[in-house]
Amino acid sequence: MSSHRQERVRRLAAPDITQRKSKTPIVCLTAYTTPMAEILDEHCDLLLVGDSVGMVIHGLPNTVGVTMEMMILHGQAVMRGSRHAMVVVDMPFGAYEGSPETAHANAVRLIKETGAQAVKVEAGPTVAETIGYLVQRGVPVMGHVGLRPQAVHLEGGFKAKGRESEERQRILEAARAAAHAGAFALVVEGVAEGLAREITEAVPVPTIGIGASSGCDGQILVTDDMLGLFDWTPKFVRRYADLRGEISRAVGAYADDVRARRFPGPAEIYFAKAG
Repeated sequence: MSSHRQERVRRLAAPDITQRKSKTPIVCLTAYTTPMAEILDEHCDLLLVGDSVGMVIHGLPNTVGVTMEMMILHGQAVMRGSRHAMVVVDMPFGAYEGSPETAHANAVRLIKETGAQAVKVEAGPTVAETIGYLVQRGVPVMGHVGLRPQAVHLEGGFKAKGRESEERQRILEAARAAAHAGAFALVVEGVAEGLAREITEAVPVPTIGIGASSGCDGQILVTDDMLGLFDWTPKFVRRYADLRGEISRAVGAYADDVRARRFPGPAEIYFAKAG
């Protein structure tokens, strides 16, 4: 046992999030790295290590190419940088759809190797059974309904959902099934505002909206989007900063100083000791 005394901070867990249903809105953001997790942890209830890391950090065209190894690597990084917020790691495409047994093996690996408190799955037609299988075996699961990024090839792109009655009913049923199976919360992405409110009223667990409704029990955004690190952001994103511009200005100033030999200066150089 270490002889060093460490300050203990209780990290939020699935029951804490579930109990926030219809109470103070739950604050969530994505995180992929230790430094960013350190900044976000103070302000957030939940940090999602999203498979959006494939697009945001690795430059992939969508989330389909994300691997278990990528999710584990970034999950470990976020856990190192956070102490208070609950950390949820996305199950990547192909890690849970084949069978409940395969999903369980991959979910256990994610939690064991990262230390995260839960996994997230996109709730397709056969996933409710898998959610139940995982929860019954001690794995907390967050569901995801509406626009499903992992289904981009099946659905032909990233399109808002729930604008037609048949699709609206399918999404509502998927949400109810995921909650009934034991999901402790649901991400509701890219759906018509009225449908998001209907889902929130229909399920007994919190809904976390992204491109959904202010009536959801919480909200999540991709951190890099809301900080303005990209030229383009989706309609549902509010930019709270222009870090892309700030970084460009800082790098430009650095480049000017290097070319003019103003950097490094006396304050940034080591000198031999006298004598």
